[in-house]
Amino acid sequence: MNLDGFFRPRSVAVMGAGERPGSSGGAVMQNLRLSGYEGQVIPVNPKGGSVFGHEAKTSLTELDGPADLCVVVIRPDLIPGALKEAGETGHRNVLILPGGFAEAGDEGLKRDAEARDIARQYGITVAGPNCAGLISLDRSLPFAATFLRDMPPGPNTKGGIALISQSGAIAEEAIAAANRSHIPLATVVSVGNAMHLGVTEYLDHAGSQDTVSCVLLYIESVADPEAFVRTCRRIAADKPVVALMGGRTGPGSRAAAAHTGAPATDDDGIGKLLADACAIRVRSLRQLMLAAKGFGAFPDGIGKRVLLLSNSGGPGVLAADEAAAQGLDLAPLPNVMADELRNALPGEASVANPIDLLADAREDRFGMCFRSMLDHAAGSFDAVLGVHVVPFMVDADPVVAKLAEMAAECPVPFMHSMMGTLPGRDGWFASLEAAGVPAFDNVEDMAECAGILARRRA
Repeated sequence: MNLDGFFRPRSVAVMGAGERPGSSGGAVMQNLRLSGYEGQVIPVNPKGGSVFGHEAKTSLTELDGPADLCVVVIRPDLIPGALKEAGETGHRNVLILPGGFAEAGDEGLKRDAEARDIARQYGITVAGPNCAGLISLDRSLPFAATFLRDMPPGPNTKGGIALISQSGAIAEEAIAAANRSHIPLATVVSVGNAMHLGVTEYLDHAGSQDTVSCVLLYIESVADPEAFVRTCRRIAADKPVVALMGGRTGPGSRAAAAHTGAPATDDDGIGKLLADACAIRVRSLRQLMLAAKGFGAFPDGIGKRVLLLSNSGGPGVLAADEAAAQGLDLAPLPNVMADELRNALPGEASVANPIDLLADAREDRFGMCFRSMLDHAAGSFDAVLGVHVVPFMVDADPVVAKLAEMAAECPVPFMHSMMGTLPGRDGWFASLEAAGVPAFDNVEDMAECAGILARRRA
C-alpha cells in the first residue's frame, strides 16, 4: 500500500499549530524542524500570525491548494468540523493525533462515527486518531509529525529499522533505547485507533521500502488476521519481521482488551498467528530491541555456528550457556587453528570454543587469535562473538582499535561485548559500532541477540 502522502509529504498543513512548548501543536511544529523536514510547512491557527517563522493561515480555505498531508492537533470536539473542512478543500490524507473517539465512551463513539462518515463522503484516508504520530527519517526527505519527545538515530549504511507500534509509550521507549544502543531506527509509527490505517497497512508500506532493512512490530491485536498473515509472509520473504505481541497471559490479555479493545488471546494463539505469518517472535521489549540491534547490522541474520573469543573464563561460560540455550552451535576449532593457538598462547589459556585468552590479553594476543581464525577457520564459523573484560593492568584502547581494524577483514558477522568497569565505554562502543560491530554491555544479551538472528536463517 502506497502511503507516501503520510511518510514523504512535500507539504504539510498543521491544524492547531502553535509555539507553546507544552502543546501538541507546538510539539509537532518543533519535531518537523528537528527531523530536518525540508518540505512546505503551513501552520493553521484561527489567530493567524507567524508560527516558528512560518506564516500561519486562519483556515485550510486560505491555502492555494491541498497539502499532501493535513495533521490535526486540536480539541476532539472540533475535529469532525476540521475533517469536513479538509475534505471540502481537497485534502485526502489526514493524520489525527488527539484521542476522544472510539476509546472514549458513548460520546467518543458518536464522534468516531461522524468522522468516518465525513471521511467516506470526501474520500479521506485517516491515520489515527488517538496516536503519537509518524516519523520517517528517510535521507532523501526526512519527516516527523509527532509529539514523541525525541528523534530516533536514523538509518545506517545497511538501511533503517521500522517500528510499528500499537502503543505510543512503547514507541517512546524504543526511540530512547535506539539512541542509547546505536540502533538504526529510522521509521516509527504510532498506530492509535487505526480508523483506516492499521498494523497490516503500515507493515505493507514499510516492507515495500528499499530503505527499510527490518520491520519491528509491537501489537496487541490485528483487525483481520488473515490479511495480516498474508502481508507479513510476503514481507518476511524479503526482510526480517520481528514481532512482540502483548496479552499472552490472562492478566496481560485483560490489560490489552482495556488498552486497544483486543480480543482475548493466549500464548499458544499468539505463537500460531506469528508462526503462520513467518514473523520472528520475541517475548519482551528487551528482546525486540536486541533484534533491532542485530538486524540493524546484519539484515540477513546469521548461521548457527559461532566462535566465542574471550579473555575471561566466567563470562565465556555464561556466553556459552546462553548460546546453547539459543540453539547456537559452538563448533570445534579446526585442528590447524588449535595447533597454532597452542603454540602461541600461554599454557594456561584455553584452546577450545570458547577460547580463553586470559585476563592480561592485549591487542597482540587478540589480534593473533583473530588472524588465526581468519586464516584457518573462516569457513568453520558463521559468526564471531567477542567477550572482553577490561582489567586494571590492560589498556583497552589498542585492543578495541585492533578488533575494529580486523572486523573489516572478517567474512562473517562479528559482535563484541565488554564487561566490568569501562571508563572509556562510550568511545570504545562508538569505535566498534563505526566498524560495523554491534557492541553489548554483557555476554548474555550478545548471545541472545545472535540466537534471534540465527532464527532468520532457520
